[in-house]
Amino acid sequence: MWHPPGAIRHPLPEPGWPTEAQAAAARLFSPVRLGPIQLEQRTWVPAMVPWRATEEGFVTNDVLAWYARFAQGRPGALVVEATGIRDVPSGPLLRIGHDRFLPGLEKLVETVRKASGGKTRLLIQIIDFLSIRRRPEPGKFFARFLEITEAHRGHFPGKDDAAIRTALAGLPEAELERVLSPRELESLRLGARERVSDTHLAHIRDLPKVLPGLFADTAVRAGKAGFDGVELHYAHAYTMSSFLSALNDRADGYGGTRENRVRLPLEVFRAVKAASPKSLALGCRFLSEDCVPGGSTLEDSAFFAVEFARAGMDFLSLSRGGRFEDAEQPKVGQAAYPYTGPSGWECMPTAMADAKGPFGRNVAASARIRAAVRAAGFQTPVVVSGGISSFAQAEGILQRGEADLIGAARQSLADPDWFLKTRRGRGSEVRRCTYTNYCEGLDQMHKQVTCKLWDREPGGDRTPDGKRRLVAPGWAP
Repeated sequence: MWHPPGAIRHPLPEPGWPTEAQAAAARLFSPVRLGPIQLEQRTWVPAMVPWRATEEGFVTNDVLAWYARFAQGRPGALVVEATGIRDVPSGPLLRIGHDRFLPGLEKLVETVRKASGGKTRLLIQIIDFLSIRRRPEPGKFFARFLEITEAHRGHFPGKDDAAIRTALAGLPEAELERVLSPRELESLRLGARERVSDTHLAHIRDLPKVLPGLFADTAVRAGKAGFDGVELHYAHAYTMSSFLSALNDRADGYGGTRENRVRLPLEVFRAVKAASPKSLALGCRFLSEDCVPGGSTLEDSAFFAVEFARAGMDFLSLSRGGRFEDAEQPKVGQAAYPYTGPSGWECMPTAMADAKGPFGRNVAASARIRAAVRAAGFQTPVVVSGGISSFAQAEGILQRGEADLIGAARQSLADPDWFLKTRRGRGSEVRRCTYTNYCEGLDQMHKQVTCKLWDREPGGDRTPDGKRRLVAPGWAP
């Protein structure tokens, strides 16, 4: 796990828990409208992938139990994990790319409604992602995966391709850096990864033709399943975020300038909006900053936010970092994980942090982006997240106008009832996240995600090895 140089451990901020009367008067627990829907309060559980779906992407009883447990805490909004829009194998990640997934998703909606007493609005986050391969064993890479080019032949005159593969496999690291291209070295060291700028590949070149329809069809399906809203996943290391990134240098009108980079995200949204029922709230999650060299900046994101608001999005949810460009080298046989480097730490900062600290690290950027949206004449609500775990923190952000809703993923995982406890004046009973990223470590290994603060407690459904609980213990007010 990466930490900033010279990191020090930061104590949790003072919670400032309110009395029940103070909570009733707080902005945190006041209603807010997202286009066609209204939330009872400004509390938001962002999408988290718990690795509980089947290998085919279907809802399971463990998925239902996971979301029911969050719903029992009655947040204003609960966002279902990144759900794949393509009907292709993608492991134990939920999918919504075909009508056969509808029965399970309908049951998920019903489960959350019942568990929250109808108080929580349920949104689904929909995602597209490009291919990434596991880091290969070097011998296999040179024997099977590397495409021999004229550049390689120039280094080994007179040798046939088979002999060149053998010669490459025997070269020391320093020589490989001279003979292989940067992309070939990356494929060897990290595993091959497609980019949106790989327009020499037909399926990458055609993404602007294909994605608006795929996202639109998925949003229609989400409406049929009964969801209250759809969050377009334009963040982190995935397809749509990569179009927005300043690293996108496509030369076909979808890369380069900010205006070109926002073009496909806007086309996707317009297709979704045109196809979706008017009762569905539509917005996106995107990055306030890429947090990698050459990536998008806060100024880029403020521009994107205004364009999204102008297009009619009902909410804007902000994250940061979480990119492949600075990911750590994975072990042989494993895939790179975009939350292992500095940008990943910015996305999910731990208690071991630089002088700035990990708490509310995205708030200043959120305030700038929200101010740009307001200055352009739009009132689009902005959701901020990242190390927010106390009432004092959350209420201060809202009172100062730095955001309109408070997203809390890890704190809500630690205690799914923390919003409810706070609202009832029972803040002293909140189980507070310690920001060690134990949960993120499980996610990295594609293991069922739990929290170290409760997963060893007795009782409850457990992981197949019997060692960890699958949901937090219940709370009886």
